[in-house]
Amino acid sequence: MDVRTASREELLSLKDELTARYDEACSKNLKLDMSRGKPGADQLDLSQGILTEIQTNEDAVFEGLDLRNYGGLDGIPACKALFADMLHVKHENVLIGGNASLTMMYDNIMRLWVFGDCGGNKPWSQQGTIKFLCPVPGYDRHFAICQQLGMELINIPMKDDGPDMDMVEKLVAEDASVKGIWCVPKYSNPTGAVYSDEVVRRFASIKHAAPDFKIMWDNAYCVHHLTDDKIEIPNILEEAAKYGNEDIVFQFASTSKITFPGAGVACMTASVNNIKWAKNLLKVQAIGPDKINQARHVKFFGNVEGIAAHMEKHRAILAPKFEMVLSMLEENLGGTGAGSWLSPKGGYFISFDSYPGCAKRIYDLCKQAGVVLTDAGATFPYGKDPEDKNLRIAPSYPPVEELKAAMEVFCVCALLAAVEKKLAE
Repeated sequence: MDVRTASREELLSLKDELTARYDEACSKNLKLDMSRGKPGADQLDLSQGILTEIQTNEDAVFEGLDLRNYGGLDGIPACKALFADMLHVKHENVLIGGNASLTMMYDNIMRLWVFGDCGGNKPWSQQGTIKFLCPVPGYDRHFAICQQLGMELINIPMKDDGPDMDMVEKLVAEDASVKGIWCVPKYSNPTGAVYSDEVVRRFASIKHAAPDFKIMWDNAYCVHHLTDDKIEIPNILEEAAKYGNEDIVFQFASTSKITFPGAGVACMTASVNNIKWAKNLLKVQAIGPDKINQARHVKFFGNVEGIAAHMEKHRAILAPKFEMVLSMLEENLGGTGAGSWLSPKGGYFISFDSYPGCAKRIYDLCKQAGVVLTDAGATFPYGKDPEDKNLRIAPSYPPVEELKAAMEVFCVCALLAAVEKKLAE
């Protein structure tokens, strides 16, 4: 039944049926979690061998460097080379950090906020109103960094091939208070969108009113494929250099969802000027990163082909979960008008758009039934979804049986919320 065209009598009958199913779900006292894109335990087990890569005194001296001591501020050469190959950049464009790329993104924004950029422009904190562009739906933690500093966040609609570039280019070219944009260019969080070649090149060649405009390029899912179609996109650093824009791009990645989120390795890649700028500031903050962990990763993978082989093991675990969620959405909600969704080819999420005005209601219904989702509105700055319709589904963490039970509840809640909304209209 399509709730958008059903009669009132049909809607009332369907509501009674759905309410009974919902009450039954609540009686089961479920405790199911689809709130974050965390790897499941079986995925973490894939990397257990990394913990024994460094065991002896001889292991602790890697390529002539004593990993146990200070030094190596920007990372050991072999780890820089591994990330350079994964991201298709030169090793001199790589700076290695701790376990989380989010920390490196936060630190980078703070450097710009406190010290200004490599071109000698004033710190953002001394320039009055600072605006940041946020493709939506997007990643809540990106938005939170800017919100903490009091920046004004501007929603940019996401399309199938990336952000609305007409809107981006106009704002960036005309308003010098627009200082940056967040981008997840490949298997975007949460829509799974992949930036087209044209979009990447429009970013690379963008004309910016602010001399210190920056692109925060969070390439978190660059190797996280779910299908045989292993999509590649143009190298943003290489493209930007063609237009003299190499200093506006900061790219980030990590092994958080490749090995261990709590003990991975993160990196920032940028122009030589930006790497020099960051290292000059970083030397006051740190004496050296965890070189032992960097070497463990290098020894565990060997090379970028080793990473690719490892990610096939992740895919074998994740792809069936995504397929099951998509199948259940189609089976239970297809043709009902209660929502729409995208089928990603990679990444960690499925973006669900409910009947307008229903996302918060779905979240609350699911929570009451024991199914925890990412907060409704979380995929928008300030937690405010203008149409109250987007929800992020994270299939990775629960075992398949729990995921199936959670999706059964989700589908009932989505359809019930749509029926309630339509009756209220």
